[in-house]
Amino acid sequence: MKSFKYFLCCLFLLPFCSNAQYTEMINTNRPGVSQGAFSVGTNVLQFESGFSYGNEKHELLGTDYTTFGWDYSARYGVWREELEVSIIGEYRNNSGEITRGTLVTDDKFSNFRSNTIGAKYLIYDPYRKMELEGPNLYSWKANNRFQWRDLIPAVSLYAGANFDFADNRFTPNVEAEISPKVVLSTQNNWIGGFVFVTNIIADRIGTDFPTYGYILTLTHATNSYFSIFIENQGFKSDFYADQIFRGGAAVLISPNLHIDLSGALNFKDTPSFWESRVGVAYRFDMHNKDEFIEEKGKAGRDKKRADKGEKKAKKKKNKRKDGFEDDGDDGGDDGRLN
Repeated sequence: MKSFKYFLCCLFLLPFCSNAQYTEMINTNRPGVSQGAFSVGTNVLQFESGFSYGNEKHELLGTDYTTFGWDYSARYGVWREELEVSIIGEYRNNSGEITRGTLVTDDKFSNFRSNTIGAKYLIYDPYRKMELEGPNLYSWKANNRFQWRDLIPAVSLYAGANFDFADNRFTPNVEAEISPKVVLSTQNNWIGGFVFVTNIIADRIGTDFPTYGYILTLTHATNSYFSIFIENQGFKSDFYADQIFRGGAAVLISPNLHIDLSGALNFKDTPSFWESRVGVAYRFDMHNKDEFIEEKGKAGRDKKRADKGEKKAKKKKNKRKDGFEDDGDDGGDDGRLN
């Protein structure tokens, strides 16, 4: 049972057994393309990467390309448990043919489809409150059934900058351009090893071709080392709009290593699209202590006052009846006059 909980932390980005962001096992966004609400943990450096092979065919434009891609991300937990900084991107190579009537022309091009540097911060974590409350000691059933509070997700906000290069056929701009990207992520943990992640995305904000979209990812652990997922991604802009469906599986090899296999496709012909992906995630774990997330707002201030009061009460209790105050030394002769 313990390994099963750790596996959920690893593959589904939900450290529901701890108040801290850091987990015993690797915490990865793969094999889907959505961002979970939780960070990797302070002083954890994590790399996630994969290769893809597929086909993209546009009936109206007469193009038919074989696609090769390399996607990558580097994530680092810094300053607080709630915060991580990252670089996320994809490099793509398309090679194929353009058909115009009876004329067939070979065509090949490659560039970055995306390259974004940003940071993600956990705004709200309902699972911390659940952990502090603890389980129901009188009812196993109460602890293992759906509750309305399970519908309340963890929430994080990602803000980053796109770095697009000039003369890039994968992006709408002609000149090199830097533009903002914002992602609102929510994450739910449900009974039975299910985790549901939602991303609401605003990309290339302020440009001539802004993109707005969403990603819905549902993941399920089938045993302690294996999980499956399904995902739906939709996005729309004047440059390109699509609905993409994904599915696949992931395997935990070690506490710091994860591999995955997945596929994607759409259901239109402008263009039609399919893709297979294989990937890996590995972390360098330099996390040296558990750093628990503090309560926010009034609850946090009340807790600090209570802790301060407990310390004062303990200090008074340690005073000796003969007028001397204990300085913490085991020796009985040291002390200072009250």
